[in-house]
Amino acid sequence: MLSRVANNLIWLERYMERGNGILSLLKVNFYANQDSPELFPWTPIIKNYTNYNNTFYTENTVECLDFMIFNTDNANSILNIVTRARENARSVQEHISRELWICINNYYLFLTKKGLRKKLKNEDPIEFLDSLKSYHLMFYGIMDITQERGAPYYFLNLGKFLERMILVSDFTAMKLTKIENTSDKLEQSFYWKNLLLSMGGYQLYLKKYKSAFKGEHIISMVFQEKLFPRSLYYCVNKLNLSIGKLIEAGQLNNNQIEFALGKLESDIKYATIESINKQGLDHFINEIKEDILEISYSINTIYLSETS
Repeated sequence: MLSRVANNLIWLERYMERGNGILSLLKVNFYANQDSPELFPWTPIIKNYTNYNNTFYTENTVECLDFMIFNTDNANSILNIVTRARENARSVQEHISRELWICINNYYLFLTKKGLRKKLKNEDPIEFLDSLKSYHLMFYGIMDITQERGAPYYFLNLGKFLERMILVSDFTAMKLTKIENTSDKLEQSFYWKNLLLSMGGYQLYLKKYKSAFKGEHIISMVFQEKLFPRSLYYCVNKLNLSIGKLIEAGQLNNNQIEFALGKLESDIKYATIESINKQGLDHFINEIKEDILEISYSINTIYLSETS
């Protein structure tokens, strides 16, 4: 497969996964901000998912949502993300199912519909966010039941799980900053709960632990839970599967990524709460993020054409 095609497939899925993650974060923060604006402000999200030279600042909820969804000067606005996903999808239409292309194109047409931006300001923000998230859910379902299990499918999965690991690490790091700045156990539990809700892990946590929100339980689930689709361990296993399939198909032939993934899997799988506490959770997360970025960089530069 041409490297540019593989590159576009990976970034198509990365953009869609990023958009879904940001929408989840916005929805959960909206609820939390309504109850405790002093604990869950918008500034950390704006800072983390905008350009480094961004000067936008406000704590007005609707203005923040508008900025994160529609502002074309924000590289990570949903509109910009979906536009780039659509551009990648259009360039590889012969490699993805027709239904998948139609789904992405319909999402773009919905976002650019005249008067949509006013609806955010005049209607229930949660209903608006849910209407956007429904396109991501349709995208995942359509990909699963219509995309043939060839090389394009596995390149799409590379993008999905790479981006998911980055998002999970970012979400955890953002909440960790808040947790480290307070000794109030109740506030800390709010932040842990908020993290679980942002990643869709709240219900599973309650099923498994049936207890209050304890840091060691949440870290174990976020990093090591085999049954949690957004745990880092789950994502690493999916990346290993996809890379193995691509190697079998002759699409990848270098051991560097396999080695890096094996190291990351081992670091996550065999980490203990004691070892994490010894080095510091923030240091542990930063080390994992560096490994993830190294794997992503290797895929982009060794096998594929570079992108931004």
